[in-house]
Parts: sequence; C-alpha cells; structure tokens
Amino acid sequence: MNSTSAVTGYSSRERLGWYFYDWANSSYPLVINTAIFPLYYAAVTTTNGDKNVTLFGACFLNSALYSYAIALSFVLVSLITPLLSGIADYSGKKKLFLRIFCTIGSIACASLFFFTGNALATGLLSVMLASIGFSGSLVFYNAFLPEIAPPDEQDAVSARGFSMGYAGSSLLLIFCLSLILKPTLYGITTEGRTDTELFVLIAPWTFLLVALWWQGFAQITFRRLREREGRVIEGNIVTAGFRELRTVWVALQSQRTLKLYLAAFFCISMGVQTVILMSTFFGEQEIHMASGELIGVLLLLQFVAIGGSYFFSWLSKRIGNIPALMAAVVLWICICISARFITSSAEFYILSALVGIVLGGTQSLARSTYSKLLDGIRDTASYFSFYDICEKTGIIVGMFSYGGITDLTGSMRNAIVALVVFFLIGLLLLIRLLPSMRAKA
Repeated sequence: MNSTSAVTGYSSRERLGWYFYDWANSSYPLVINTAIFPLYYAAVTTTNGDKNVTLFGACFLNSALYSYAIALSFVLVSLITPLLSGIADYSGKKKLFLRIFCTIGSIACASLFFFTGNALATGLLSVMLASIGFSGSLVFYNAFLPEIAPPDEQDAVSARGFSMGYAGSSLLLIFCLSLILKPTLYGITTEGRTDTELFVLIAPWTFLLVALWWQGFAQITFRRLREREGRVIEGNIVTAGFRELRTVWVALQSQRTLKLYLAAFFCISMGVQTVILMSTFFGEQEIHMASGELIGVLLLLQFVAIGGSYFFSWLSKRIGNIPALMAAVVLWICICISARFITSSAEFYILSALVGIVLGGTQSLARSTYSKLLDGIRDTASYFSFYDICEKTGIIVGMFSYGGITDLTGSMRNAIVALVVFFLIGLLLLIRLLPSMRAKA
C-alpha cells in the first residue's frame, strides 16, 4: 500500500482526496461570500444611491441585512450538525453527510443565478442554504483530519489542505475576473451598457461556475475517501446520535484544555470570520473601490494566504501551536485598529496583504491544534461538531454585532471596535491555555 502514515493506514491517494475537497469548496467562500456575490448583492439592492432595503415590512441597510441572513444560516447549522455528527460517528457515514451537504450547497449556489433585487427573500434563502451546505460539510470534512494523519503531521496536512483551497479558488476567481473585466473576450457586447450594468449581467454566471467547480472536484474526494466502521448500537440511530452528543458534552466538562481552547477559538472566530465575510462591503462602502479593483485585492489576499498557511505551520514547529496562534491574534488586532483609520485604495491593498498572511495561518493552525487535542479519541465527528458550533456561534455573534453597529451608526468603521474586543478576549484565553498546552502542541 502507498501509505503516508503507518499509524492511520491511509494511503497518499486517500489523503489527496481529502485535500481536493478544500480545492473544491473554497470557491464558495471566495466567490460567493467574499469577492463577487457581495458586490452583486450591493448593486442589485441599491437604487439611485439608496442602500436601504425592505424585507417583510422592515427597513434595513443592505449590508446589515446580508450580515443578519448569514448569521441566521449559522444558527441553523449549529442546531442540526451536532445531531448529524453524532449519527455519523455511530453509523460510520461521515462521507455520506459530507456529500449531502456539498450537494445542498452547490445547488443553492446555482440558484443564485436567478437572484435579483426584486426577489430579495428568495435570494437570501439561497444564500442561507448555500452557507448551510458549505458549513455543514466542513464538520464532516474536518473530522477526517485526525484519521488521515498522526498528531506530528497534522499541522502540515492542515496547511496543505488550506493551500490547495486557496490555490483552487484563486484559479476560478482569475477566470471570473477575466469574464467581468474583459467580457468582449467571451463574446459579450459592452456597447450601451455601464460598468454596473455589465457587472450585474455577468456576475450570475460566476455563481453557476462555483456550483459546477464545487460539485465537480468534490467527486475526487468522494471516490478516494473511505468510510470507517461505525459502532453496533441498539435502538434508533437518531436517539444514538443524541446520546453521543450528551456523552461528548459530559466528557468536555472534565477536559479543561479542550474547553479553554474551544472558548478561545470561539472568540477568535468572531473576529476572523466577520472580517472575511464583510471585507468586500467595507472596501465598497467605506473606501469606495470599484468592483474589479476589489476582486483584484481579494485575489492578492488568496495567494498571500497560501504562503501564510505554510509560514505559520513552520512557526508552530519552532515555538509551538499556541504561541504561533497568539502571534496571529496580535496581528489581527493590529489589522483591525489600522482598518478603522484607512481611507485610500493603496492602504486597503497593504492591509489586505497582511490579512492574507495571517488568515491562512490562523485557519490552518486552529484546525490542526484542535485535531492534536483529539489524539486517541475515536468519535472525531462529534468532537468536531463542537468545534464547528464554536466557530459558527462566534460568527453569529460577530455578524449580528457588526450588522447591528453598522445599522445603528451608519458606518462600518464603528463596528471594527467590536472585532478588536473579540480578538483581545481570545488572546487572553490563549495566554491562560499556554501552560497546559506546551506539552501537547
């Protein structure tokens, strides 16, 4: 067998299949969450410069409503994935649930092709379903990590997965960017149309491309990963899933290191994910950058993030996982404080490059550090569901805070203060965790 780990028995072919899901699904957070859809959403929900929208009789700032919709999708994910992960551990069906959520997400992405400002509720429903599909699939995808690599390899394997994701999504974004900036190359007539009109015409096709990319490359993952055996149980498997969740919850009460790490991860996720999800709106509304320029900035961020993930993997070997994460959080705090005061496109470019460096490292290290803490634990899907709950709940709090402050004050700059607070609390928790983690990470 072409094995990469005698400990786990996984072959390099199987591990490559795991990497390819990052390659497949990362097009969604880049194109849909960050680069193109937020700009499209802003364009179709702005009328003569008015960014206020009405939904179910209530008036919202368009960016605030978007943040609420994303937050609500994470509420739903947090409610359903703990049950499903427990069932997956008992039934040995992690790959099946990965496939189900991937399919939901990619179909929802394709349905965004039909989104217009006149169908706000339907469009936001598609946004929420795509978010649920993406987030739900990651619970089961991440749960494979401790099964495909021993603890001493997990930092590197996690970093390689994120790097594959950044590379794959960047390639798709380059094509999407060429489609938007050079439509004549693809036979699209530009005469008589403004830049905004062209963007609104072309952008929906990129949503279809994301759906095809996500579902298409995910087939490599589904063919190469294999299911592990579940456990023989008595009674209904759904009931068994609830019992498994209760067992994990009880176990966490006596695992101080895991509890403290999850609390720190919760706070850090509030900041990191809110920055990722709202950065495009910030560039468009506060810095007044053009759509093509913003997409170019995000493409730069993606390539820098590849190097960032490997840099922090190297740094963790030199100083340990927790100190490396602490360094990343300090950089996040500096970035947020700087963002409060930037006014030019050049400053936004520089700040985005810094975000790219720290983004890749934070996401990769956070996942691999938690995976190391699960060494010897069999029910990885259930434990990773708690990891996912912390991340999603953090996003919920972050997005509602960001949207609420923006709605109340009319400025996204004021909401940045909340992000600084989130990162500071996460840093303090990591400091408390440092003594007990030195021997483990």
